[in-house]
Amino acid sequence: MLPKFYIDEIILRALKEDINYIDVSADTVIPPEQDGAAVFLAKADGVLCGVDVAMRVFELLDDSFKAEVFKKDGDTLKKGDIIAKISGKTALLLKGERTALNLLQHMSGIASATSAAVELVKGTQTKITDTRKTLPGMRALQKYAVVCGGGFNHRFNLSDGAMLKDNHIDACGGIPNAVKIIRGKLGHMVKVEVETRNMEEVAQALEAGADIIMLDNFDYDMTKQAVAFVDGRAMLESSGGITLETLSGYAQCGVDIISIGALTHSVKALDISMKYQKGE
Repeated sequence: MLPKFYIDEIILRALKEDINYIDVSADTVIPPEQDGAAVFLAKADGVLCGVDVAMRVFELLDDSFKAEVFKKDGDTLKKGDIIAKISGKTALLLKGERTALNLLQHMSGIASATSAAVELVKGTQTKITDTRKTLPGMRALQKYAVVCGGGFNHRFNLSDGAMLKDNHIDACGGIPNAVKIIRGKLGHMVKVEVETRNMEEVAQALEAGADIIMLDNFDYDMTKQAVAFVDGRAMLESSGGITLETLSGYAQCGVDIISIGALTHSVKALDISMKYQKGE
């Protein structure tokens, strides 16, 4: 998990955006000294992620906040499960509700989608990874959620590894020249991945010494050809337009990695609610 100072920066930005300087509703109708309690409730099946982040929202708002957490990140949720019971100043619980739920629902949605993808490739050698198609400022939390769902992380940023994509290749005059240039300047710890658009480029990437070859928008037949041709001499990654319906088929082709941008950029939030406990 990320250090608190990193999480706090994200949470504080979200709270400032939502509360501004006053909560017109809570600050008007609820006495500041009133204590209250609430529960976080799963309203759909899925995989939980972000519960510590959600609890941290209230810790930053309320020194008296307490939480009893029943589910941890990575746990499977069933509709109706109580995730946590919280208590503190009523007005502050309500002020933090939306920020906490936004983070918890989004991260749990990513974990749930990743878990579904991982299940579809079970029994194959293929690993499911994310991409850099993340929300600004949210990348670390989103990638953490992928791991909670059983997936793996691709690059966190442009400094993590060298990936020569189509625009790099075209700007350098082709794969052989692009790989030659980068190999001559990189340290021995940095791997090189090359994006390819057809079998001719796969052959060029392999000959140039790419560590990983990305098969961009290949269909099943082209993917099988690439797997047979490379024959384990480089790692193969399938990417581009892969859905839950086609995922198993690509894994059956024998690729090592399937990267899916939709895990982070198009995910549906998991339905979780916060319910105030009357009389407490």
